[in-house]
Amino acid sequence: MIFSTLEHILTHISFSVVSIVITIHFLNLFLLVDEVVGLYDSSEKGMIVTFFCITGLLVTRWVYSGHFPLSDLYESLIFLSWGFSLIHIISYFKLKIKKRKNNLSAITAPSAIFTQGFATSGLLTKMHQSAILAPALQSQWLMMHVSMMVLGYAALLCGSLLSVALLVITFRKAIKIIGKNNNLLNQSFSFGEIQYMNERSNVLLNTYFLSSKNYYRYQLTQQLDRWSYRIISLGFIFLTIGILSGAVWANEAWGSYWNWDPKETWAFITWTVFAIYLHTRTNKNFEGVNSALVAFMGFLIIWICYFGVNLLGIGLHSYGSFTLTSN
Repeated sequence: MIFSTLEHILTHISFSVVSIVITIHFLNLFLLVDEVVGLYDSSEKGMIVTFFCITGLLVTRWVYSGHFPLSDLYESLIFLSWGFSLIHIISYFKLKIKKRKNNLSAITAPSAIFTQGFATSGLLTKMHQSAILAPALQSQWLMMHVSMMVLGYAALLCGSLLSVALLVITFRKAIKIIGKNNNLLNQSFSFGEIQYMNERSNVLLNTYFLSSKNYYRYQLTQQLDRWSYRIISLGFIFLTIGILSGAVWANEAWGSYWNWDPKETWAFITWTVFAIYLHTRTNKNFEGVNSALVAFMGFLIIWICYFGVNLLGIGLHSYGSFTLTSN
């Protein structure tokens, strides 16, 4: 009873704090008041509090249940939320040493609240209470395999979202430029060739000011590209370790290293897509938008692998609807 109450309290505290963090980010985005009232520091402290609350929640459930809390979808979602918070903490302290702002919280905070919000929703109410492990999960490989897979998902999702942000900024800018050029052409030809030449010279002048004005945007896209590559690289390592450890576990449990189970198949597809992403990064001509498009594909495939396959309730990795291991 005490452990259950403590888990309930920690869940609500972490969810409430990360909600406040997201609110602060919206204030910073639309009102631009972070330098006035120091909301940035408050949001960073909020994510640190969230990290320790989720850590306490996982430890409490571990002690209460007697096994590592990764036996069902609810526990894996909480662990995924913890993974997002961990990525945020690491990037925060790394950038703090360099005296830079950690813009990554705009990705990690919503991701944490989304996963934790779904985990604590009414859909998974039956899984909130810890149960005895299924026979197939009673192995020392549970901690190694599932933790590596979920951490890999967290890093890959975070890195992919950074690539999505890069695509949004890039294509939004391209649409504005195309719109302005179309408007300019319509006006130019309606007033004759002299007007067109005057407008064309004005475009050249405006280009200089626009390039100066968009310098911050250029820096932001470069930072998004770098962070996306680094985080996806880390997630790829976790995913590789998770797949290899899962193969060893499968051989012990089912007598075969690979069975082309739906979960295994989609995990392999996920691994292949991000291997392609890392390969494209070796060619400078494919950096930026091209590699970001591959990461966006990977983002969609991860959700199919992690969540979509589980909804079907089929295969060796499924133990009933919403009562399965999310590895």
